Amino acid sequence: MTDRRLYVITPPRFEPRTFIDDFLTVLDAGPVGCVQLRMKDRPDDDIRQACEALMPPAQERDIAFLVNDRADIAKELGADGVHIGQGDTPCREARNLLGPDAIVGVTCHNSRHLAMEAGEAGADYVAFGSFFPTTTKNTTEKADLATLGWWSAFTTLPSVAIGGITADNCSEILKNGADFLAVCGYVWNNPDASPAEAAGAFSSVLET
Repeated sequence: MTDRRLYVITPPRFEPRTFIDDFLTVLDAGPVGCVQLRMKDRPDDDIRQACEALMPPAQERDIAFLVNDRADIAKELGADGVHIGQGDTPCREARNLLGPDAIVGVTCHNSRHLAMEAGEAGADYVAFGSFFPTTTKNTTEKADLATLGWWSAFTTLPSVAIGGITADNCSEILKNGADFLAVCGYVWNNPDASPAEAAGAFSSVLET
């Protein structure tokens, strides 16, 4: 994973055969460094089917492909890693299952303590959010720029900023040290732009 890239989160439900075309245009249009397959409360076979469709083109482009929550499926299908929340498989267990070369990311909300714990447990990145209102997931956690800035000054471990991020509101997040911008609704449900256009809008922002 490299600095200042998009971290693209998939919609929670989609049909891989019809979704793949938009998915490929996003990978090619924006500065994407990572994809997270996030299919909450879906059957295992649906997750496997989506992973088998989306993972090869991402990896062919040298884009890391992570599975949300499910370290077991990530291991089974050869994904690059897993993203885990505070109520999921503990970081150390995920690391032990996936091995030293896999990517393990951890949701830390707005907590410096959780971020430090994740780093000590072997996480490859921490995710802070939500920075802006979002309809992608139900959350009462509000992250602030001070936490992001503190983390950037405290450690070199990468951070992912998440929650309602758009090409228009992300400049201060980047100034405070975020390495990755997590995007979902702005890309997939944007009424004013196609998925490729929405992803591409970040190119100039991330280069400054």
